[in-house]
Amino acid sequence: MKNFVVKTIANAGALAVAVWLLDKITLTGDSTGKKVGTLLLVALVFGLVNFLVKPIVKVLTFPLFLLTLGLITLVVNALMLLLTSWVCGKLDLSFHVEGFWTAVVGGLIISVVSWALHIVLPDED
Repeated sequence: MKNFVVKTIANAGALAVAVWLLDKITLTGDSTGKKVGTLLLVALVFGLVNFLVKPIVKVLTFPLFLLTLGLITLVVNALMLLLTSWVCGKLDLSFHVEGFWTAVVGGLIISVVSWALHIVLPDED
């Protein structure tokens, strides 16, 4: 359980950095508390998308992983971020990613920041 909480906090932090750095990734809310709550919910959706959908996409695109020496990971991460944005739209969460290239850069930022946060935050069960 502690591991799940740590990963969710790391995802929320990484998403916050992406929202802060990129103008076309938006998170809106009336107050800071609502933004933090929305960010945590978006991090949960992002975690679920990565847990449920990403392994299937990786298996289906395995030849492309080999062909591109893993660079297709940037595209897969962008698609997961776009899917998260779409799901959040359906759930009336105020998180939106505008465009594929914004998602590519956002996915790269989220990957780097979440990797760094996973190193800093404790990872125990």
